[in-house]
Amino acid sequence: MILIKTDNEIEYMRQAGKIVGDTLLKLEEVIKPGITTAELDRIAEEYIVKQGARPSFKGYCGFPASICASVNEEVVHGIPSNKLVLQEGDIISIDCGAMLNGFHGDAARTFPVGKISEEANRLIEVTKESFFKGVKNAVVGNRLTDISAEIQKYAESFGYSLVREYVGHGIGKDMHEDPEVPNFGMPGRGPKLCKGMVLAIEPMVNMGKYHVRVEPNNWTVVTEDGSLSAHYENTVAILENGPEILTLI
Repeated sequence: MILIKTDNEIEYMRQAGKIVGDTLLKLEEVIKPGITTAELDRIAEEYIVKQGARPSFKGYCGFPASICASVNEEVVHGIPSNKLVLQEGDIISIDCGAMLNGFHGDAARTFPVGKISEEANRLIEVTKESFFKGVKNAVVGNRLTDISAEIQKYAESFGYSLVREYVGHGIGKDMHEDPEVPNFGMPGRGPKLCKGMVLAIEPMVNMGKYHVRVEPNNWTVVTEDGSLSAHYENTVAILENGPEILTLI
């Protein structure tokens, strides 16, 4: 069942979203060669808690950290570690969530570590832009897959692929609500978009093929062919005058 949010509930989500956006900005400032993903997790958790919020991910289905930190071929759900030291040329996808006043915000970014290759930089930029292509269709009266189709069309025009097994989702009092929001598919399908729907739209784009597998830790998802992967996500409210990105600072 798709839960429609009131104006007051969307305001709560706007506040949670700001914390998530600010957290990602703070992490961007400190991401550099030599830092561990565990240190990034510590910084994120400390900031979220200082804002009076709670990290959405920590303890969620047993996840042990406050952010997902996925490096290079890791697509999503990378577990922060003191042993994982970022190296020059890496890319890292940070997925972050915060709960405030009973509502969640959720966003992800892929960042360069020092100087990266032109190919890696293009992957990051295309993944980000694919989100913005899709969100233009997140308007009242459209169908859900009008968003999906635009994301796929743009990313695949660069020869990239969209992950199939993991998709975006509704969000609100629960981190994952109906509907699922795929990053691929034909337009004109799925539920009709209406005012008060809030979606976490999150392209996961692979430089190679879309096939993925889960590592033995039962969390970290990696590309099956070892190719780089990038992730870009925002929490988006569908309003009468168009979409509002609640996690973009």
